[in-house]
Amino acid sequence: MAQRISAGELSRKALSDTTKYNPIELGHHLASDIGKHLRESIEKHKPIFDEPEFCVVMVIASDPLIKNLVRRKFYCWPYLPKPRPNQSVFLYNRAKDDIVKRLWVLPHALRMATLASTNCIVDKEDETMQAWSVAFFKGRFWEFIRHMHDIDMPSEQEYFLTHRKELIKAGCQIPNANSSEPFDFSKIAVEKVIDTKEASID
Repeated sequence: MAQRISAGELSRKALSDTTKYNPIELGHHLASDIGKHLRESIEKHKPIFDEPEFCVVMVIASDPLIKNLVRRKFYCWPYLPKPRPNQSVFLYNRAKDDIVKRLWVLPHALRMATLASTNCIVDKEDETMQAWSVAFFKGRFWEFIRHMHDIDMPSEQEYFLTHRKELIKAGCQIPNANSSEPFDFSKIAVEKVIDTKEASID
């Protein structure tokens, strides 16, 4: 069995590569297998959600340890997820067994801020992304998305409020935001504290 190349090794190889790549071609290459991963996520979540439609999400995230490593994360929610930079959200329809809408695609944070600025003029293909970015910064994102796509899917908070009794019955404890549990200092005991001398190299 061939040994798998680690992320660190791939990162070093990428740093030493001096080839100049076309950003458009690179973007198309990175997006070429997204459909496969979206479908994998759908198949995992179909038995979990009862809803006739749910959101399929892709987030692009940088790695906290490897500087030039970017990861794509795929998951599903039965409600509209909180919008965030580097996020794409699609609407899956169970009856059609397919993705029926691209709800939104948000670029990285700086690009979002630039698109949302009042004096930013964009190309025709960026107009929709600009509208999403403006709605995000104006705090009316979900209302805009619902109107744009003619859907009534709830946000995360609205979903939990609607299904509150079912979730509590299923064992999910919904915390009260107005009260917090104070730390129990009686849990700290002298014998639970590790003696640092035991960890000494000497």
